[in-house]
Amino acid sequence: VYGEFAWSNPLHPDIFPGVRKMEAEVVRMACTLFNGGPQSCGTVTSGGTESILMACKAYRDLAFEKGIKYPEIIAPVSAHAAFDKAANYFGMKMVHIPLDKKTMKVDVKAMRRAISKNTAMLVCSAPQFPHGVIDPIEEVAKLALKYNIPFHVDACLGGFLIVFMEKAGFPLPLFDFRVKGVTSISADTHKYGYAPKGSSVILYSNKDYRHYQYFVASDWPGGLYASPSIAGSRPGGIVAACWATMMHIGEDGYIEATKKIITAARFIIKELQKVKEIVIFGNPEVSVIALGSDKFDIYRLSNSLTAKGWNLNTLQFPSSIHICLTVLHTKPGVAQLFVKDIQESVAVIMKDPGAKTTGVGAIYGMAQTIPDRSMVLEISKAFLDCLYLTEMPSSAKQINGSPGHQ
Repeated sequence: VYGEFAWSNPLHPDIFPGVRKMEAEVVRMACTLFNGGPQSCGTVTSGGTESILMACKAYRDLAFEKGIKYPEIIAPVSAHAAFDKAANYFGMKMVHIPLDKKTMKVDVKAMRRAISKNTAMLVCSAPQFPHGVIDPIEEVAKLALKYNIPFHVDACLGGFLIVFMEKAGFPLPLFDFRVKGVTSISADTHKYGYAPKGSSVILYSNKDYRHYQYFVASDWPGGLYASPSIAGSRPGGIVAACWATMMHIGEDGYIEATKKIITAARFIIKELQKVKEIVIFGNPEVSVIALGSDKFDIYRLSNSLTAKGWNLNTLQFPSSIHICLTVLHTKPGVAQLFVKDIQESVAVIMKDPGAKTTGVGAIYGMAQTIPDRSMVLEISKAFLDCLYLTEMPSSAKQINGSPGHQ
């Protein structure tokens, strides 16, 4: 499918009407999954970051129209860094709200206190990336209605799991457009929608909000220029492949995959709760499980699991690691092996719980303790520079893609 549409460009819907139709159907399918009404709408984007950027841009422009000169985003500290990126790009102020230390959900009372005349939007996650916890969306929606503030639910990570969880036998509190006050939702088709990388959707409860996302240059000598999202030219092949993926898997396929993933996650949670030397943060209800410890440096566990072939995300503030379960983890024996490897690793670590962490774990641990955060920024920029070096060490191996391409 990608090959058939690799040369197409949604910027020119008159030339590529098929791609236009497929994008419209991807958006409509997503709106239906998130229980949007007849006025619900959206666009396909290049990924979760662009979906989030678009929502923030739309609400910034709406805030400007309301007379707000210095618009603010109110979001939990656990909200995706793309919101910070949006604030940086669009000249908005980011107001971070702390989490309840027990549940790891956003502190709703603190969020209410942060609302001001400059508030342009409220944010919650379903679930959030660090700990896999779903924020109290219905409570925050009441604030959004009370103060007439747009409310964005970021479901980029688990959006295409949570919409199928009820039918898979794992009901959740309401998180979508059924909640009055929710005005937009971001969800990644290229994660649990299983589409090729480079596709996501940003959805709105009403077409009026989407209009603030658009850009139109009406007086350009090159003609009338109008684009729905950040990019001008866009890869029609990705849109077509996303549409084909959704049609191929179908609702039954998504429900079955969701059932397998959530079952595996619940099994891992139940078994790891028996390992007294580690803690599970909050009540993870979807596919992400975050681990910490007050007995030893959790980054030592990360190093041990990496050595055994696992790939976990390393987190900070507080020190923690998490696993994000996919269909691969639902294969026979995989979840059981993960639990076994953690049990064995913890047993070894507890023979000398005070030992220092080495390797990548040590770097993460050190980075948290540097009081001058500008140093961390400079090191991060140096790392990004390294990504564009063409001198590759001879030992480098291609591990994610065709093994024949070195």
